Parts: sequence; structure tokens; C-alpha cells
Amino acid sequence: MLKISSIRSILESTLFVWIGLTLIITLAGDSLVLPAWIQVLGRSHPILLHFPIVLLLMGLLFFWIPGIDKKPEIREIGEISFLAGCNFAGITVLAGLILAQEEYTGEILTWHKWAGLIVFSGCVILYFFRAAQAKVIRLSSIVLAGAIIATGHWGAGLTHGEDFLLAPIQSNDIELIPLAEAEIFGDVIQPILQAKCLSCHKEGKIKGELRMDHIEGLKKGGKSGAFVLAGDFEKSLLIQRINLPEDDKKHMPPKNKAQLTDEELLILSEWVATGASFDQKLITLPAKNELYQLASVKFEGNKIYSFKAADPDDINELNTSFRSILPLFPESPALDVSYFGISAFPPKSLSDLKNVKNQIVRFSLNKMPLTGVDFKFLKDFKHLEELQLNFTDLDSEQIKVVSELNTLEVLAISGNAIDQASLQNIAKMKSLKKLYLWQTGLSNQDQISIQKSLPETQIDFGFDGKGIIYDLNNPIIAQEKMIYQDSLELSISHPIKTVEIRYTLDGTVPDSISSPLYSNSIFVKNTGKILAKAFAADWKGSKVAESVFMRSGLAPTEFSLLHDPNSKYKASGVATLFDLVKAEAANHGQKWLGFQDEPMVLEVSFANSNNPKELSVSLLYNEAAHIFPPSKVSVQGLENGKWSNLASASPAIPLQASSARSELISLSLANTTYEKLKITVTPVPHLPKWHQNPGDKGWVFVDEVIFNK
Repeated sequence: MLKISSIRSILESTLFVWIGLTLIITLAGDSLVLPAWIQVLGRSHPILLHFPIVLLLMGLLFFWIPGIDKKPEIREIGEISFLAGCNFAGITVLAGLILAQEEYTGEILTWHKWAGLIVFSGCVILYFFRAAQAKVIRLSSIVLAGAIIATGHWGAGLTHGEDFLLAPIQSNDIELIPLAEAEIFGDVIQPILQAKCLSCHKEGKIKGELRMDHIEGLKKGGKSGAFVLAGDFEKSLLIQRINLPEDDKKHMPPKNKAQLTDEELLILSEWVATGASFDQKLITLPAKNELYQLASVKFEGNKIYSFKAADPDDINELNTSFRSILPLFPESPALDVSYFGISAFPPKSLSDLKNVKNQIVRFSLNKMPLTGVDFKFLKDFKHLEELQLNFTDLDSEQIKVVSELNTLEVLAISGNAIDQASLQNIAKMKSLKKLYLWQTGLSNQDQISIQKSLPETQIDFGFDGKGIIYDLNNPIIAQEKMIYQDSLELSISHPIKTVEIRYTLDGTVPDSISSPLYSNSIFVKNTGKILAKAFAADWKGSKVAESVFMRSGLAPTEFSLLHDPNSKYKASGVATLFDLVKAEAANHGQKWLGFQDEPMVLEVSFANSNNPKELSVSLLYNEAAHIFPPSKVSVQGLENGKWSNLASASPAIPLQASSARSELISLSLANTTYEKLKITVTPVPHLPKWHQNPGDKGWVFVDEVIFNK
């Protein structure tokens, strides 16, 4: 058995080994290339650090025992404990220096690193000068104990965040932000990033050279590309990574971290789709916008409407092909009323709104022919806050009535000629927070005058865009559901009310000349896809907005899969394909069946030979996540014991990655005398050369198979 003296000798010798290695790594800095196996030691730093803390503090306590010089046995135990602590401190500092080379940077790291070196140096000095005067030793032990605590605090800040230590005693009061003041990024997006991403992308730990603890870092992006690009899912690193399969090493957040919820995935995707602004107010989005509807729920409690909700039957009856009435935001009694379709607008229908007059908060009559319409009915809307009357040929008497609406906070009367009498009436509207006066014929002097009269109002006079061509935002397609039974209403809107919206239902991209012009809601009775684009003079046409719709017809009496879906993407099994619930494109981890190694082979049969003539397969495409169109979809029919081909399709392989989206492949069957159908959906065997992982197996994701006569 080793004697105490031998143990002391060994520990003192090894101490110089740690001192030497520490000096080498500290002085060599980033120029030193360490082998991969050394990183294992570095990553053990959080495990090792508890040993020196305990041993050193215990050893320091021995220096305070009264009369310890007269108790050699106890003194020796204290010195050996302290010496062992010094050794563990050396090993821990070494591991920390190695770990610091793995994407840790920032001021906190600097403090933690040098504090650790000071603690190690202080331990060594105190040990070898332990025979000094007791007062000096005790004072030094206090300083060293403080350094140990400070080092641990900065280390916790690196791992858990700067406020980790004091968080329990800090105020947890959350500042309530009114809906009108809420910012899309600061109040909706940033809290999600802080909760799910910040631990790996902040000062002190910046994985992939991406900092997410301030806006400048987000705008700069990381070593793999831009964090977000407005409307561009393909090049936005955020969208790429959150939509990868969870077992992919590039999936974010990492699979051992808390994952984004379905709602958070959708919010982040919609933020990028709507422009990825860092300073836009939430209230500027249309009420029908999906991001607005998802995010406004967070703030709805701050905007309380005390009036009762309208009768749902009244609202349903008032929703027509030329008028839309919707809650201002989910579960709100406040209503947003919009008219659309100039040719279908009946002025007399305005009187129909008397049953919901106490709930109307927003009212839009943009581009409606309002010449000669008596506006006195607006005085019945006791809670009207926003009125949209752009390009409606208003006269001075109508504007006079509008100016008397004391509850108005937002007024948009762009595209109407404003005379001096009307300008004087508008100048009296002190309750206005926002006023839109584009293309109203006001002179510079008129603009200065109205701004002086309404100093607290944000007035938008428009701008001279000559010579500058801007991209239009995508139009917004709204439909109550994707899978329906009888008929389905499709409506299209755009935040700029003066644009033309063109659409197609045959799969072709809309153009500004020959494609149908959208004016009223579209009613469909089949399965297909709508594509829409916005056009306006002096603007670039928008990108294509698209949405699928599926009419459910025949339900099979028997169905089975020959191959099980991948265990990670199995939803509710084969029943998922016939539950008439459309899965979200933004989250392929739920309600989709995923196939990679084997094709999806589905066999179905129908009662009483009530066989369908066509079928549609609902698919997910998300090339960045390896989810591609199938290489082939084939349909076979069993007749007299033999399978024969009834239909097939081989979609084109995309030439680049696009955003996650739902797609349809519809096939007409050659005959209907079959006893059973077999539908085979085959994934692409090799991803194309342009892909980030060329040659890998592709995935196919299916959520519904629809049959119709």
C-alpha cells in the first residue's frame, strides 16, 4: 500500500505535467491542431469541474482549523486533499482549453478561461508556499475561494445563459404588449428562437458561426448561408434546418433538445413567407393572414372587447359571394367585414349589417362603387376602429360623415379626390392613429397643413416610385378546408387592394393577360390545384401562390399496405390515407406516411363494384428535407386473377429546392371492371446531382388518397 509521502510525490510530479500542457495550449492558441480523440477529453470538462471545486474548497477549510500546525495528521490530510484538487484543477483547465476551440467565443468565455487559469495558478502557488504565515495563507484562501465561485458562475453563464444564477430571484412579470404595438419579430419570432435555439447560438457558444442573440448576427447568417431570405424557403437556413428529418444531423434544434411545436414551425415558415421583417408591426398584416391569426392570439388578451359576440347564424347568413365577415382574430367578438367584386356589389346590402352593427371593428369597401351611397349607416357602428375606402369615388358629403366617426383609429381613403372642404373635415379627426392619403391630389402645402392639424397621426401620402420596380407580395388563398364533399369556396386577397389577381385551375402558371381575373369567390366541385399571381402597373408580378383542394368521393371498404411506412413517419398507419384530414406541409413529422427504402404499395377494394374512375394522391414535396416527387405512381387493377396497368405518371424531378408544399397527382383509370386496385408510389432511388446530398435515397410522403367517380 502506498505511503502518504509516495502519494504526495506522485501528485506533485503530475502537477508539473498539467502546468506544462496548460502553458503549451494557452500559448499556442488557435494555431495548435488537436486530433479528434483529444476532443473527448475537452468535452469531459463539465464532468471534471466538480472534483476540483469540492477538493479545493475542502482543502482551503483545513487552513482555517485552529492550531493545525500542532496536528500533523490532520494537516497532512488537508494538504493531500488540496494537492489532489490542484491536479484535478489542472486536468479541468486542460479540458476547458480544448473545449474552447469548438465554436465557443465571446466575452463570457474570456472571463471564464482566464479565471480558470488564475484559479489553477493560485492553487499551485498556495500549495508550494503553504508554510507561509497563517494570516497570509488565510487571506489567500479567501481570494482563491472567491475566484473559484466566479469561475463557476461564468461557466454556468456559458452553458445555461448569463441570467442562470439569479433567474429564480428576478422578477417574472411579463410586460403586456397591446396587439397594436406588437412587432412580428421582437414579440413573436424572437421568443421562439430564444427558447429553442439560443443555447447553441449566443455569445460564448456560436455553432456554425451563427449568432442569434442579436439581430445583426441573424442578418449576417452563418457559415452555411443566410439565416433567412424574405420569401425564399430554398435559401433560408432557418427553414432548411427545421424541416429536415429529426434524425438528420443537420436538423435543428438537435434531436436531444426541445423541439419546435407544430404551431412554432408554422409561425416561423409564415414569417419567412411574409417577408421575414425585423421591424414590421403585427397589426400591419391582413386579418386573414395565417401568421396574423396564429400570433395575434398571444396578444388578444390585451385588446379586450366588452361587447357580446354576434349570433353565429347571423354571421353565416351575411357571408356571401360578395361579402366576408370574420372574427378580427380567433375567438374575438370583434368582426372584420370586407366587400369584394365590383360587379356583384349591391349598395342596398349595406343595410343588412344592422344585425352585427355592434360587433364591426374593421370595415373594408375598397374599390366598391359608392357614388351616391348615404354613409349615415356608419354611425350605427359604435365600435368601428378601421375603415377602408380606397378608390371608391367619395364625395365631400360622404367624407363629412366619415369625419364624424369618433371611434375611428385607422382611415384609408387613397385614390379619392380630396377637396378643401373634405381636408378641413379630416383635420378634425383627432382620434386617428393612421391615415392613408395616397393619390388624393393633395398639394405639398395641403400635406403640410393636414400633418400640422393631426400631429399625433401617422399619415401616409404615398411615394413617387418612378423608375423603381418592386416585387409584389404573393396573394393569399383562403379556403375553409382542403378536403370537402360537395363544393368548396376559394377566395384570394392581397394586402395591396389595387392589384389585379390572376388565377388558374388547370395547373398552368397565371399570366397578366389571358388568365382569368379574380373578382369574386371561386366555387369548385372537383379535385385540383389553384395557382394565383398578383400584377400591378410599375410592379413586378408576385411569385405564384398555390393551394390544393380535394373532393372526397368513394371510400374503399377494404384497404391495406404491403410495406409498412418508416417507423418515424407512420402517423396512424394506413387509416391515415382515408381519414379526410389534410396534413400540414410545414411539419412532415406528423400525419404523413413516409417511405424511403420501399415504395408505398396500397391495395383497396370497393363494395358492389362501385369502382372509381379517378384517384388523387396527396403528396408532400420538400427537396431540402430529401422529400421529392415520386419517380413513378402506377395504378393496377385485378381482374380474373391478373393485374393489368390502368394508369401511371412519372413527375419531373425538380431542378432546385423549393419550400415545403402539398401537391396532387391525379389519374384517370382506363376501365372500372377491376375487382381490386393496387396503387404504387415509388420514391426516387437517388437524389439529383444539384442536391446537397446527391445520390442519397429520396423520400415520398403521402397523407391522403382520394377516389371519385
